[in-house]
Amino acid sequence: MQANHFYLIEVQYLGFRYHGWQRQPGVKTVQEMIERTLKYILADKPFKILGASRTDAMVSATQAAFELFLEKPEDVEQLLADFNENLPADIRAISMEKVDKTFNVIQHAKEKEYLYLFSFGNKNHPFAAPYITYIRENLDIELMKQGAKFFQGTHNFQEYCYKPKEGTQFEREIILSEIVENDIWTANFFPEQSFVYRVKGMGFMRNQIRLFMGRLFRLGKHEITLADLQSSLDQPSESPEYYIAPASGLMLHQMKFNK
Repeated sequence: MQANHFYLIEVQYLGFRYHGWQRQPGVKTVQEMIERTLKYILADKPFKILGASRTDAMVSATQAAFELFLEKPEDVEQLLADFNENLPADIRAISMEKVDKTFNVIQHAKEKEYLYLFSFGNKNHPFAAPYITYIRENLDIELMKQGAKFFQGTHNFQEYCYKPKEGTQFEREIILSEIVENDIWTANFFPEQSFVYRVKGMGFMRNQIRLFMGRLFRLGKHEITLADLQSSLDQPSESPEYYIAPASGLMLHQMKFNK
């Protein structure tokens, strides 16, 4: 197809029943549901989409985005309304705007913020399972708060990329890395006390945030020390012991675009 018209579409989704963003054979994904819906509402009009971020299985998003490429123009308000009317209940389009051909949803993403919600101690209400990771053991939250700050700044994150591809650039900047009490997302079935790990950066490697969180969980259980955490950044192992935290507590919270 010859793309002549370009649209930036921001969406939200609950990832609990999806096998991530990217289309894959034999499993249900967010991209598959979006493309299926667009195919229905656009009828026989050719289109393609490009996602700004590939979230993992069971990971949710409160502000994700993709670019829609069309041969002919569409009325933005009508297309947005039709899109939402036909999307499944756990996916919602929150905005749609026309952009010019120089815009690229991947290259123009300025900053991404992820949240990871977790609690420990008493087991959570089952309804909280899609949103919050539960840790059975007690966690030293103050120690974890100190450890989270170690990831902030520019470091070699080789130990925090699962099965990296050849040529992966490990030196990256983390703009913000902190653990705070959760007052961002609440519900009457949430535990009385929960916590959120906030992390911001320009881009993240495969399972990087869940590997951050896994290491912080180990720190909170006193299985490793702050010195071990620092060593993982100063002298990263080429064959680290991976502890990938569960996916259900992770969400893509915000994206900023440099348009």
